[in-house]
Amino acid sequence: MNTPILYPRLAIIGCGLIGSSIARAARETGVVSEIVIADASEAARATITELKLADQVTGDVREAVKDADLVVFATPVLAIADAAEAAAGAYKPGATITDVGSVKAAVSEALKAHTDETVFVIPGHPIAGTEHSGPAAGFAELFHGRWTILTPQPREDAEYLDAVGKLAAFWRTLGSQVEMMDEKHHDLVLAVTSHLPHLIAYNIVGTAADLEEVTESEVMRYSASGFRDFTRIAASDPTMWRDIFLTNKEAVLEILGRFTEDLQALSRAIRWGEGDKLHELFTRTRAIRRGIIDMGQDSAESNFGRDRGKH
Repeated sequence: MNTPILYPRLAIIGCGLIGSSIARAARETGVVSEIVIADASEAARATITELKLADQVTGDVREAVKDADLVVFATPVLAIADAAEAAAGAYKPGATITDVGSVKAAVSEALKAHTDETVFVIPGHPIAGTEHSGPAAGFAELFHGRWTILTPQPREDAEYLDAVGKLAAFWRTLGSQVEMMDEKHHDLVLAVTSHLPHLIAYNIVGTAADLEEVTESEVMRYSASGFRDFTRIAASDPTMWRDIFLTNKEAVLEILGRFTEDLQALSRAIRWGEGDKLHELFTRTRAIRRGIIDMGQDSAESNFGRDRGKH
């Protein structure tokens, strides 16, 4: 059974891990017939060309979007406003404009500020990734079994609703499960499930690096699995995560405040030897882990799959 072409021409603005994975997956599934990629980096453009990720590679955003049926902004979130401004007025009427940013309210405003109702702005967020970045880091299977959240505008016209349905079909073809969500609720949910964990990871790895009583070589040599997981998260793209915290600061600070209160309660339980409280918390959190595995969002392999390929 052949995959139908949903968008004859796909434009990807910014080609890091997510952008290059979209290009690979779109090519592999045949859901688009032509791909153009715009990237501000000359080195990135050279890599994109070498890897043959696109039919056309350019540093000009307007050139990339002018005939595109689907435009995906895959730059860091703080760069989306400038890229959207550069593309203003060059879109093909009827084109769908989306993004892959981890923050939706600020990005939605940036995209809407530079478009009119002749195009369909449908912000999106594929919840998938690795600690690697750049055009060479992508792979077509990145979105398989993962969730993509779309945060459509409150428009009820039939053309817009059709555009939302088509974009959802695009992501499903790439392997994602698709959910619709209010943009502000998305930002709160992601503050809990992604942004705060990254903030904690950056902080704990930084604390370990700053400890004068423990050498850096000891930290690296004797890292237990928990700390190794933190270092993997803390190796994520620093530009991308800087932008996420600056653009989603209200939701992050709200969740950080709640986390700080809970951490203080945990500190008291340790100080006063309240083992029952510790056991109750650890039991509840273990159930969350099992739920994530049951939903197919992670592996139940021994040692979480870290030993795969060692033998």
